[in-house]
Amino acid sequence: MTRRLELDCAALNRLMPMHLALDAAGGVISAGSTLARLIPEAGEEGAQAGDLFTLRHGAAVTSVPDLLAGGGRVHLQSRLRADLAFRGLAVPMGEGALINLSFGIGVVEAVSRFALTEADFAPTDLTVELLYLYEAKTAVLEELRAMNARLQGDKVMAEEQALTDALTGLRNRRGLDLAIEALGTGDFALVHLDLDRFKQVNDGLGHAAGDHVLVQVARILIEECRAGDTAARIGGDEFVLLLPGMKAPEPALRRIARIIERLSEPIAFGAEICRIGGSAGLVLARQAPEAAISELFAHADAALYAAKRAGRGRALLWEPWMESG
Repeated sequence: MTRRLELDCAALNRLMPMHLALDAAGGVISAGSTLARLIPEAGEEGAQAGDLFTLRHGAAVTSVPDLLAGGGRVHLQSRLRADLAFRGLAVPMGEGALINLSFGIGVVEAVSRFALTEADFAPTDLTVELLYLYEAKTAVLEELRAMNARLQGDKVMAEEQALTDALTGLRNRRGLDLAIEALGTGDFALVHLDLDRFKQVNDGLGHAAGDHVLVQVARILIEECRAGDTAARIGGDEFVLLLPGMKAPEPALRRIARIIERLSEPIAFGAEICRIGGSAGLVLARQAPEAAISELFAHADAALYAAKRAGRGRALLWEPWMESG
């Protein structure tokens, strides 16, 4: 004995919110709430399946047998929305058919595109579980991306700190070496700058005053540097400037003279006034092997000490006679 089961539209909609119930002529008897939201025309009186959908490969839906053919498995494309396609299962229902539709593997994209929620699917639909898994996976991936960004940021910060003088923010000796390596084959000026009377500040006002002065010196150097220049602190009160593109000594000497003039200006430290100056040695060169770079530093040092012997507060260009001084 076969029992006949009957469901009202509300119960059918609860079980299958993406169903489509058709009469023998292909007219829409009932459309699930989710389907009707996606294709409002499906819920209108007198709607016909043939006006709403085509079968796979564009074949028209001409009759209910079309939908039940091939075991009832159907792939429907919306005639009204080219971006909306479904897969489903059609079963006989009296002389008509009942079709339960889904998005198939496109469900995640559909949920995002149409702002669907859990309420748009049957509680027993595995789609809901898939969405939970997708949300969990997305959350994990976002956290991994955020963690990777933090780690990358920490790495960049650590690399930057390794190349930076902690007190002044200028490049340290390692940072200077890398800047020299990056010069390529162009002309450049190497300047060794040493502060005058800095020891008196440290001895007379203490190391806090000395640190304050060094920070102000760094500020002056940064302000006087062009894009591409490098200012480095390589010792207590010793600084090096790397000036790419310098082919003639006069422009470089003018720039260093301006820096020395600014260093001679009074520096306030609380109620006290700190007075320093600067002396510098300059050498012009082209990029050279490491051994030649050390020779350039030696030349810049010789020019610096020649400037100090000449009375301080000046910059001198290296000349061969300075090596014997």
